[in-house]
Amino acid sequence: MDRPGAACEMRRMSRDIDVVRLGRQRYDEAMSHMERLVMGRSDGVERDTLLLLEHEAVVTLGRRKGGEANILVPEALLTAKGIELRTSERGGDVTYHGPGQLVAYPVLDLRPDRCDVRQYVTDLEQVMIDVAAHYGIQAERVSGQNGAWVGGKRKIGAVGVRIARWVTSHGVALNVNTDLSAFDLIVPCGIRDKGVTSLSKELGRPIDFEEATAVFERAFRAIF
Repeated sequence: MDRPGAACEMRRMSRDIDVVRLGRQRYDEAMSHMERLVMGRSDGVERDTLLLLEHEAVVTLGRRKGGEANILVPEALLTAKGIELRTSERGGDVTYHGPGQLVAYPVLDLRPDRCDVRQYVTDLEQVMIDVAAHYGIQAERVSGQNGAWVGGKRKIGAVGVRIARWVTSHGVALNVNTDLSAFDLIVPCGIRDKGVTSLSKELGRPIDFEEATAVFERAFRAIF
């Protein structure tokens, strides 16, 4: 990751961000779209963009070493369940994406006013915390762990980012109506003593996904 330098100023500025809703896509398709945007943003020919989507079922491995050990079943069993397995350039360990989970990939040039990696992650966490609050759910940060948590033990939203030349990619995954049983196939994010939850599980009812997407977009715009 880059570190703050002469090109960066810590005074926050307002910025215009395009929002693109991709619907439900396979992981490879979404990555191709995101990577094209990253290249264009790095070259100055694309605007800051937020991609909002769902993935078809996929388990992804981040750059943290040893993540393979946190996949609890053979790849053949994942395939039999219709779950793809992919490596990813994001930070972090293993996670699951699938229908009912809201995935957000911000492709932003953090220069000149947001050149702070830790603050960027904190801001992404805050977006998810604010979305949960909209639904009356108290989410929070847990010391030493990324993401948004309920009750300090149940992760409702995960963060895994990449930043190169201050241009961001990958992002967050917020469990809205996610089938949480899929997380039983892995050790989510390599954390063995905590679980996962979703907006729908916490409220005991399905959540309108389009509404949740709109709430997320508003929360993101308010912070970024």
